Amino acid sequence: MGRSALRAARLSGDAEEASTAERAIGLSLRELHDFDGALRHLRRSVRIAEGAGSARLAALARVSLAFVLSTTGRHAQALRAVNEAVGALDGGDADIARMQRGLVLHYLCRYDEAQREYNSAIEAARRTGDRLGEARARNNRGLLRAYTGGLKAADEDFDRAAALYRSLGQELAVADVRWNAGISASRAGDVPRALTMFAEAEREYRRLAVPRPALLINRLELLVSVPLLEEARAAADRALEEMVGDLVLARSEAQFYRARIALLEGDLERAVEMAVLARKGFRRERREVWEASARHVELRAAYLSGQRTRGLVTALVRVAARLEDFGWRMAGLEARVDAALVARDLGDRRRAVAELTTAGAARRGGTAAHRVQGWYAEALRRDLLGNARGAQIALRRGLGLLDEYRVSLGAVELRASSGAQGKALAFEGLRAAVAGGHAGRVLSWAEAWRAGAMRMTPARPPEDSGLADALTELRAVTADLEIALLAGKPSAGLRQRQVRGEQRVRDLTRQTSGGGAVFKPPAVRDLAQALGERALVEYVDYDGDLLAVVVAGGRASLHRLGPLDGALREVRLLRFALHRLVTLPGHLDRTAVRGGADHTARLLDTRLLAPLRRRLDDRPLVLAPTGQLGGLPWSALPGCRGRSVTVVPSATVWLRAALSSAVPHDRAVLAAGPRLPAAPTEIAAIAPLAGGASVLVGADATVDAVAAAMDGAPLAHVAAHGSFRADNPLFSALELADGPLTVHDLERLRRPPALVVLSACDSGLSAVRPGDELMGFTAALLGLGTRTLVAPVVPVPAEVTTPLMVDLHRRLGKGDPPAVALAGAQEAHRDTGHEAYAASAGFLCFGA
Repeated sequence: MGRSALRAARLSGDAEEASTAERAIGLSLRELHDFDGALRHLRRSVRIAEGAGSARLAALARVSLAFVLSTTGRHAQALRAVNEAVGALDGGDADIARMQRGLVLHYLCRYDEAQREYNSAIEAARRTGDRLGEARARNNRGLLRAYTGGLKAADEDFDRAAALYRSLGQELAVADVRWNAGISASRAGDVPRALTMFAEAEREYRRLAVPRPALLINRLELLVSVPLLEEARAAADRALEEMVGDLVLARSEAQFYRARIALLEGDLERAVEMAVLARKGFRRERREVWEASARHVELRAAYLSGQRTRGLVTALVRVAARLEDFGWRMAGLEARVDAALVARDLGDRRRAVAELTTAGAARRGGTAAHRVQGWYAEALRRDLLGNARGAQIALRRGLGLLDEYRVSLGAVELRASSGAQGKALAFEGLRAAVAGGHAGRVLSWAEAWRAGAMRMTPARPPEDSGLADALTELRAVTADLEIALLAGKPSAGLRQRQVRGEQRVRDLTRQTSGGGAVFKPPAVRDLAQALGERALVEYVDYDGDLLAVVVAGGRASLHRLGPLDGALREVRLLRFALHRLVTLPGHLDRTAVRGGADHTARLLDTRLLAPLRRRLDDRPLVLAPTGQLGGLPWSALPGCRGRSVTVVPSATVWLRAALSSAVPHDRAVLAAGPRLPAAPTEIAAIAPLAGGASVLVGADATVDAVAAAMDGAPLAHVAAHGSFRADNPLFSALELADGPLTVHDLERLRRPPALVVLSACDSGLSAVRPGDELMGFTAALLGLGTRTLVAPVVPVPAEVTTPLMVDLHRRLGKGDPPAVALAGAQEAHRDTGHEAYAASAGFLCFGA
């Protein structure tokens, strides 16, 4: 349309029409992200208008030119252009120019001046009835308020802007407002709402076929804030690949968030590299507050690398003040706390207390993350002033507030990942408890942060959320992909559909709002009473050293077990040896491999159990491992053989499972998956031992049928191929007749089975997030309320597993508790062959 008008204007010799047409083409190219073309046409529009003596048209072209210059990071040029334009315009044209000047000032982080311009533009638009002008100004002002802390006012602006755009039929503009409202929700810490708004906007952009590559940065900011680090890293790397050419603003921000991700992952060298690039970009773009944020990443990396100088304190305080001046309260607060920690380590108590006093005021208001950090600062201040009890109270207030925030998130994935925000508070409390040598306090602080997501009432997505349909569609695509792979057919398209389907499921689950109760960690006396004759061993990672708290015989004791790295190395060796025992070709001698497994198991026993033996005696064990120790096949250790052993994420989770109530009905479910010849045989052998069970094999063992039968059952046994997804544990799956039954499917159960037995490879494995937050089948079932799960943490061959499973059910039928039944079955089958040894060692009893 613009080019046709331009041709017509040139033919007629009408310079003013030609200038207008050039301006229209420039703005259209800007929407298509052809910024070079946009600038070329807009500058031509200015020249033609000036040649024609039309000051008004030249000024309007300069306003549009300023818009594109700002988009490409040339803010100084943009400000000159728009200032030159404002003086040549009046009436509604001047109002538009002032709003554009506000946008340039906004980009330059001159927020107070920008808001004044937006205010004027809104007043003028309302006075003249200019709905479009008011909508644009409100949208811009709302975004400014979102970044400077006026979140409630921002949402009011967004609501009004969306209503105005809707009344004008501008659907794309409504989507843009939705996206900005998502940014506001993200900054307020309302992750479900932010994700909902982003998803709604994205659907509209796809429907209208309008690219918005720069908007990837806003989602990236949200992912980092949770933090969902793996997904954030992938998104940042994708953004750095896509943000080329003139998308310099977005590229600088992508570099900044990539630096923050590296910092959170402990990759300090990468963090500094990306932060320096971002800071240089922000400086060129004259975005002072962003430059200060990038500088803070550099300074924090220096602190984490061990640097302690007065110059670092001064630099951190200076950055904190700059961030706070611009209204970036959270970033400023983090920088001020860092400055106080460096000052504390240098022995400058006066300076540390002063900075912490300022930072501690944040506990009185703001987002949940802001107040949590404020309580952390207040705890540090009280500790420096010798008020140890007050410091402990402040730390618990911070962790309690974090629990309230996390339970509001709803989605297990978000709850588990957001636990990272409590690391500093939990470690500070643990540090004081360890220094005091009080076992009960060490356990209390370990439990205060440990597996917190599993202490919360589970939240189920609404029935009309679309999740069921999304899971069904994903299941069909995954099944088609499996068929294509087995047949050797092209699968790239199906794999892409699977990736999109998984993202759709993740988006829907994350939009679930939460609420409900948080189960508080028990006191030692209550735990001891519930344990009875059992002994609890809770392993604690204390800054790389492994501690153990034993609760047995009514009292708690603290034990130091040495560096954690040694134990983790031996866990990897044992898992590798057990894996070799079941994967080596049948004609090869496995004796040496078996010997290696036994040797490593003895080393682990010496490290993890032998120092505690006097406290443990022959008691049944409840083991709460930390981090990667959760993947240890404990049954292989000499001290666990033939013994009732239960593995749990935390003492609180064990107590919750132990106190769980009876199931609503008495019909067990037994199911067998496809492509596993031993599975139907296993189910047929177990069925007579399980009473009147629902038996689902072959085509009957669909995901919906198995899930429906599992709901509220006293026992569920599934024999199927299993897969553990380290990249995304919630898509770990059991293969059934119509596709995978994933963790997401289990989360939709109204009431989980009381006892679950999974004879599928690695189905007991969990991914571990900070705070010993687990994600996988174990976490899902125990979090939902399943009392006991029996599953392997290593690959197990189905053929040799069947006799073990049959013996397990025979013992359960006699009335043995699950852990006792499993231990007995393992002992009976341990020496019936190398594969049977590996299979029996790989199963664990989780829960109670």
